[in-house]
Amino acid sequence: MRVAKLYRFGDIRIEDMPVPRIAPGEALIRTRACGICSGDVMPWYIEKKAPLVLGHEPAGEIVGLGKEPAGSSPFKVGDRVFVHHHAPCMGCRHCRRGDHVQCETWRAMGILPGGISEYIAVAANNLRNDTLLLNEEMSYEDGTLIEPVACVVKSFRRAAVKKGDTVLVIGLGVMGQIHILLAREFGAETVIGADMVPFRLGKARAFGADCVLDVSEEDLVEGVRAFTGGGMADIVVVGPNSAGAMELGMRAAARGGTVVFFTPAKPGERLDIDPNSLYFRDITVVMSYSCGPAETREALRLIAKGVVDAGRLVTHRFPIEKTAEAFQLTSQARDSLKSVIVF
Repeated sequence: MRVAKLYRFGDIRIEDMPVPRIAPGEALIRTRACGICSGDVMPWYIEKKAPLVLGHEPAGEIVGLGKEPAGSSPFKVGDRVFVHHHAPCMGCRHCRRGDHVQCETWRAMGILPGGISEYIAVAANNLRNDTLLLNEEMSYEDGTLIEPVACVVKSFRRAAVKKGDTVLVIGLGVMGQIHILLAREFGAETVIGADMVPFRLGKARAFGADCVLDVSEEDLVEGVRAFTGGGMADIVVVGPNSAGAMELGMRAAARGGTVVFFTPAKPGERLDIDPNSLYFRDITVVMSYSCGPAETREALRLIAKGVVDAGRLVTHRFPIEKTAEAFQLTSQARDSLKSVIVF
């Protein structure tokens, strides 16, 4: 089978590997589509894992199941599924608290060799705890959106959005756009998007943002102040992997507001915080890292409902042979949202 393997940023090769063999309780998936995560185009983040087969947003068809007692698997050959590359054990103290991303089992990679390969072996734990059947009306490309949408579901749950809130989304790549699309599902009344790319600002407005701020032309904090009449944003979601963006997000928050750091900062960056500014404004700062089974199931529901769909978010499709081109396009962060490798 063919796979896309990264050796360093800018060096992605299409190689041949044996089709994975599966053990009892595991599944073999024929990959039909795999999304490219915006996190995977951060060189410092992806290169520390190299060499690796890329991709962790796959959807495909079950073509093999490891032998188990009859009737013990909820899946059958031919099922169309989303597979989460990380799945928790569901029994440790972190899982009992619902904090699945801290589970040691969750941290193990559960799809081998990776999502951008013609076949994937799914570990028994991942098959059991976070593999989902796609609804009949959902495409494989819709399936590739389940994991990213689930990350946004977690983000808004961590933010504890209240009915009537004003939500500011800083950074309007695909994850920012999903925040725009979902904000009102969680109770937001007013939605503001901020970016410096005209294509993405236009998409955010088309997706329902009440206001878009071009931060290449105006100060973000002052733009929020002007649009809200001084009220600022009750919820601020900071998307860019930048300590500077995080600092702006805290300044744009309303009194009593919440700021979500959705992406890590670059290694070595430090955030200078005035604790009294946060304290006397009663600002809550929360992190939102990845997602777990509760969020993937909600994401499936939202996609089936049509709140989010590949037709609006997937802007580019590539065959596996052009994976390097797809990654380059995604890393440029210009006139694109979601790129998907299709098989």
